[in-house]
Amino acid sequence: MKHVCLYFQVHQPFRLRNFSFMEIGKGHAYFDEDINYDILQKVARNCYLPANQLLLQLIKAHHGRFRVSFSISGTALDQFEQYLPEVTDSFRALADTGCVEFLAETYGHSLAALKSREEFSRQVKAHADKITGLFGKRPVAFRNTELIYNDAIGEMAARLGFTTILTEGASQVLHWKSPHNVYASAASPDLRLLLKDFRLSDDIAFRFSDRNWPEWPLTAARFAHWLNAKPPGDEIVNLFMDYETFGEHHAQGTGIFAFLADLPGQLDAHGNRFVTPSEAVELLPPVATLSMPQPVSWADEARDLSAWLGNDLQQDAFDSLYALEKKVRACNHAQLQQEWLYLQSSDHFYYMSTKALADGSVHSYFSPYNNPFDAFVNYMNVLTDFSLRLDRWLERKKTVNDERHTLQAGLHL
Repeated sequence: MKHVCLYFQVHQPFRLRNFSFMEIGKGHAYFDEDINYDILQKVARNCYLPANQLLLQLIKAHHGRFRVSFSISGTALDQFEQYLPEVTDSFRALADTGCVEFLAETYGHSLAALKSREEFSRQVKAHADKITGLFGKRPVAFRNTELIYNDAIGEMAARLGFTTILTEGASQVLHWKSPHNVYASAASPDLRLLLKDFRLSDDIAFRFSDRNWPEWPLTAARFAHWLNAKPPGDEIVNLFMDYETFGEHHAQGTGIFAFLADLPGQLDAHGNRFVTPSEAVELLPPVATLSMPQPVSWADEARDLSAWLGNDLQQDAFDSLYALEKKVRACNHAQLQQEWLYLQSSDHFYYMSTKALADGSVHSYFSPYNNPFDAFVNYMNVLTDFSLRLDRWLERKKTVNDERHTLQAGLHL
């Protein structure tokens, strides 16, 4: 028997509109409301709503034995609220079954853990509050943006009260160890690590509809056979993927929904047990302590940070963004703080990746820009305008405070 942990990431960024150099200093809106609305409507109709309905049916059909988990970014939750509240309602219906666990992450789907402990903590707490308010239970399991993890991030998550963290089962970290066991964090021994089986996960997420793949077409029965062929000492198989796998990355016509519908029965027939992350660490003790000094992620074959911070464009934009942190904290202006939060989404840096110029695959597929250089220029135009607005607001705030101080001093004369 294997324990099967099925986890889905749900995320939508606030995409930037085309922002020219000539607009800098004029304070125009940064985010493309029409594009964000249209994309959410499309993805919701193709994926979120039908997939949620299917999961609800499967949970009922299997009398609660089928269990899944989600991490929904704060930016996605905000878009649901603005554009399509029925999506939130459909996730709330899943929460009400008691068979679905919702994880915490950074609110802005950001890379803050790599730059600012304070901003990371602020976003994680805000996201946990949001999840608690929407679904009625505070998260105890954590998933950092893009599954990025190292010992330092584990220590920060543990300090925030999380007992479990999800990350990539990268071979450069595991070496001879199996990703199919629970591990304890070397930095925080009470923190449990669940590691993605990237081969089986990617068979669904990336290869399912590839007609050139030797295993196409993939059936749930064959997938269950692969999973059960794992050695007896492999206690858990963690299948982590984007939720948009179902109906968006693989259209309904590929058979992806039929595969998902058949999967619980095929795995159940072999005596396997579905678990959420929190259930997994309660049932399975850690087999060893695992240290990850260097960050790993689930971006691509490299399993590192190069998809987001691998070139000078990305590094420049990233450093310029977080150079504004102290000013943003000091401004006490809700709109500016929200815009800065949305500008932190990892997608903006992903669009600047030049790895697509070499592999031409996943990186270019998700980008709304013609090339990474256009993505960089547009982002930096927005960031420059944002910085100017921030400085103007802080100067006005200082002027008002100075005038108030002068007035108060005069009243005491």
